[in-house]
This record gives sequence, C-alpha cells and structure tokens, in this order.
Amino acid sequence: MITTEIQHRIVAALVDRRNNFAGSDAKFAVSIGINHAQYSRIKNGDHDRVLSDQNWLSLARLLEIQIGNRPQWNIARTPVYEFITDQLLFCQEHAASRLLCDIAGVGKTFSARAYVRSHKNAIYVDCSQVTVKQELVRFIAKEFGVGHSGKYSNVRADLVFYLRSLSPTPLIIIDEAGDLKRDAFKELKALWNATEGCCGWYMMGADGLRATIKKSINNETPGYTEMFSRYGSRFQKTSPDTADELRKFITVHAALIIKANAPEGSNIDIQKLLARTDYSLRRIADELRKIG
Repeated sequence: MITTEIQHRIVAALVDRRNNFAGSDAKFAVSIGINHAQYSRIKNGDHDRVLSDQNWLSLARLLEIQIGNRPQWNIARTPVYEFITDQLLFCQEHAASRLLCDIAGVGKTFSARAYVRSHKNAIYVDCSQVTVKQELVRFIAKEFGVGHSGKYSNVRADLVFYLRSLSPTPLIIIDEAGDLKRDAFKELKALWNATEGCCGWYMMGADGLRATIKKSINNETPGYTEMFSRYGSRFQKTSPDTADELRKFITVHAALIIKANAPEGSNIDIQKLLARTDYSLRRIADELRKIG
C-alpha cells in the first residue's frame, strides 16, 4: 500500500524533475508515463484516487524514491564522480560526444543518474533494457516527452526535430552500450548525424564495450569506425591498470563513499570493510546497512 507520506515524497521528487524538464506539462506527463489530466491533478495537490498503487510504484521507481526503511544514498564526490560530471557538463554545453569504457562497479551509472537529476534536458538510457533499434529510439522519445507509440518513422522524425529545437542543449547518456544490438548501434550513428551541433552524447560501458568496438573496427563492420570517430576516437578511463594502483584507487573512493553514507558516530575500518566486499565499491552499501 502506498502511504500518503510516500505519495508526498514522490510528488516532491516530481517537482524537482519537472524543473529540469524544458517541455510542456503535457510532454512531461508523457515522459513519466501518466496522462496530462492525472499530472495536472497531482500538481495541484489532488492525490486521492488519481493514480493506482501500481502507478505510484512506477513513479517511485522512475524517481529512485526509496520505499521502506532503507536510507537514501548520498552522493560522494569521488574522483570518478567529478570526472564524469565534468565530462557530461562539457558534452551538454558544447553538443559534444565522449566515450567512457571503465571497470564495472566504479560509479559510472550512479554519477550519470545524479547528473540527470540536476540538469535540464539530460536523460539517461540503460541499454540493457532497450537493446534493439525501435526500443532504444522509442525510449529516448518518451524521456523527452515526444510521442513514442506511433509509426516508428514518425517517432524518429519527431524526436530529431524536437532535439534540434531544444534549449538548453539536450544530453543523451547511453549506458551499458555494449548490450546494444548492431541495428541499434547503427541507429545511434544516424541520430548523431541528424542532431550534430544540437545535442550532446555520452556513451558508457565496461570492458565488453571496448572489446566490441575494437573487434568491429578491425573486422571493418560498417558504422563502427564512424561511430568511434564521432565519440572522440579514444576510450576514456578513470581507473588505473595495475592491481596495486587499482586497490589504492578503490580505497580512496571507498573512504569518500563511507564518509558520505555511514551511520553517524560509526567508526569503520575501511580496509576491513573492503576485504569483506572483495574490494567491490558496489557492495559497500550492503555492508553499511549491516552497521546501521
């Protein structure tokens, strides 16, 4: 059951999200998956029987609202977070494109999602959920509030037209890009061409993405050399290559994450905690919940 308190938290998060959305209320309603009339009532304080519990749950998931006793995760301004944030800001301000391939669990996704929550006209795409061309383009259209359920050619044309007209410059973050099928990858190149100078693009993935792009370029697979060129012709990285340096790198990040999220008054041995997680930044949250 969605309580009144949770509804109020969701509505407060919707207000923040709306402030970062440049389109109309109608387009915003499309982007969050409800109709304009429902959004209008919620915005004006009418929550009673406007949405089903499932609708509220979907909004909570979309807005990353924690339901239950799990505490909200705080941002730690780690070197990875700062690097990615600076890159995203540059891409959005200059309609530029960059490609980041780094180890799993280093904070790429968290940093990208945090950026989207605080910057207008920036969207995040998890390509593990939209692996083929039509799914990908329809999802991007929905995030910008563009009609996404009609004929594909019309959805795509409307999306391109809208991206070229937006101000401030839109930014599309493509995460888990290694999961994309070839047709979706080629469509990204076409969208880049159609929005050149009007839209920023940032592609992220782990070692699998790097391997896919290198192999495709070496095999002269159509589209990959051109795509690599459009994203700066190099794989950017934040983490060091050697095992010793990587452990030091992870320790620095762990200390900052723990400082931002540890229960007040707790005295945590960072090295012991990291040993329990096998030096996984992703598992720090689980360890901190045990302490809390």
